[in-house]
Amino acid sequence: MITESDILKAKVLIVDDQESNVILLEQILHGAGYTCVASTMDSRAVVELHNSNHYDLILLDLQMPDMDGFQVMEGLKVIETGGYLPVLVITAQPGHKLRALQAGAKDFVSKPFDVLEVTTRIHNMLEVRLLYQKVGNYSRKLEQMVEKRTAELHESEARFRALREMAGFCAQNRQRRASRT
Repeated sequence: MITESDILKAKVLIVDDQESNVILLEQILHGAGYTCVASTMDSRAVVELHNSNHYDLILLDLQMPDMDGFQVMEGLKVIETGGYLPVLVITAQPGHKLRALQAGAKDFVSKPFDVLEVTTRIHNMLEVRLLYQKVGNYSRKLEQMVEKRTAELHESEARFRALREMAGFCAQNRQRRASRT
């Protein structure tokens, strides 16, 4: 089960080339109780930052100089091999929403920001992300248990074969002794 505390401790990265948007989003998140919020105005740094910090959610502006949000998402796909790209797109362009979702974003927030909408979407996305991670961890534990039990079964079968061979060998020796007498 994911608790409210788990959600509020999740790692969030804000990526926007406009300082006013970064400050506003930081204030919204801190005001909502989020404790692990980072930001960058350099879209070229996002992939490396995510690779180092494994963010649970990236709030990503689409229109930025140097590298736009679509290019950033392409770079994130390379390192986010689990199949769940934790990106919430920020856009003022309605036409970019569908393209962003097709590019791998999980949701979007429109500019200008509606604080309730932003906090609700962030909360929901973090809950899904943390549940996704929990399911993945549970699956890995189950796989490890299956591998362990399979190895134990192979060992048990090997011991059984060895005992059966010894029993057959003993039975042959008894028959030989009995035939000599």
